[in-house]
Amino acid sequence: MGKIGMPELIVILLIVVLLFGAAKLPQLARSLGEGIKEFKKAISGKDSNEEEKKGQK
Repeated sequence: MGKIGMPELIVILLIVVLLFGAAKLPQLARSLGEGIKEFKKAISGKDSNEEEKKGQK
């Protein structure tokens, strides 16, 4: 019961398309990717200020 197969993924994709519309899917995926990137930065402890300081030295 724990595994998700291809039919389940297709149903989920169809529901997402119906809810958000095909035009908003790229924007939704982009914002999700940026959120994941920011989350990984926060987890690793790297800060954009630290990277800028390293570049200036």
